[in-house]
Amino acid sequence: MTQIETEIVLKCQRGEKEAFRDVVRRYQRMVFSLALKMLCDEEEAKDMVQETFIKVWQSIGEYDVEKSLTTWIYTIAVRLCLDRLKGMRKTVPMPEDEGVLRRFASDADTQRTLENREWVSIVRMLAEGLGEKQRLVFTLCQLEGLPSQEVEEITGMDAKQVKSNLYVARQTIRTQLKKLGYDTNG
Repeated sequence: MTQIETEIVLKCQRGEKEAFRDVVRRYQRMVFSLALKMLCDEEEAKDMVQETFIKVWQSIGEYDVEKSLTTWIYTIAVRLCLDRLKGMRKTVPMPEDEGVLRRFASDADTQRTLENREWVSIVRMLAEGLGEKQRLVFTLCQLEGLPSQEVEEITGMDAKQVKSNLYVARQTIRTQLKKLGYDTNG
């Protein structure tokens, strides 16, 4: 962790609210991105950002400044998202989700920015059939781009479990794409 981050966290631990606002500003997009991909619902993701930072504020005194702040916040957000997923009914992809995925897969301009609604549709379609752990590992590794070691810290899984869950997730998604007629060998 950088010296600046350490100072901000220490100020937060002393109860300085302005320092905590800096933490929220710095990490809220990261938490929203993760929550949106895991929960596939923009309003739920917004709620999860609030819940995550409430938990961060309540737990900041227990945070070890020698550890990565990003990993710690991810861990809190992941646990809250998993709890929320357990309470939610299973989300079934809608026909319009399939259409969005087909348009995205055939779009020659892969650099275009996707709207949240499109992300939700794509992730919902691809994540259909994934177990909780596979969806979590896929989201962290593939969609958030985190290194395996950080995923291990966040999830509490060992390297073998992360690799295994990622493999199953990729195979399931590959099957989903083939079902939609998308060539996954290209």
